[in-house]
Amino acid sequence: MVVASAAFVLLLIAFISDLIRQTIPNWLTGSAFVTGLLYQGLLAGTEGEGWLWSIGGAAAGFLPLLILYALGGIGAGDVKLFGGLGAWLGAAAVMQLMLYAILYAGAIGVVMLLFHRGIVRNMIEGLRSVMILRGALLNSRWFSWARSGKSFPFMLAVAPAAFTLWMA
Repeated sequence: MVVASAAFVLLLIAFISDLIRQTIPNWLTGSAFVTGLLYQGLLAGTEGEGWLWSIGGAAAGFLPLLILYALGGIGAGDVKLFGGLGAWLGAAAVMQLMLYAILYAGAIGVVMLLFHRGIVRNMIEGLRSVMILRGALLNSRWFSWARSGKSFPFMLAVAPAAFTLWMA
């Protein structure tokens, strides 16, 4: 219960930060790694699996995404976040989360490509013109990343991935 709660809080803070600022703060990812390591290390033999299990989870979350970061696919905060999550969740769970997140990111990418096509964009504009909440939603700072032309925050894929992981 503690592990799931810690991971949920970590993901919630990262989600909000990534949507608003398009960054995941180092204090969050660093403290996630340290507290996950301490928690699992102190509980070796009872609820957790110990220091090595936690370090292995951190490496399993960090190293594969480091490659994606080097290729320009994600930000450094996402890489460190998965390292911190791995320290809490272990290698198997963080790798599952990573797989789901990458699949969701791919689906979001396909949707984004569809929205950048002319006819689909025109249809969306027509639908938007009749929406009452159009101004409030589009002018919200939550979606500033979309108006800026930047890529979408990876946390938009990680959030449903975490839900999928925990509901499976």
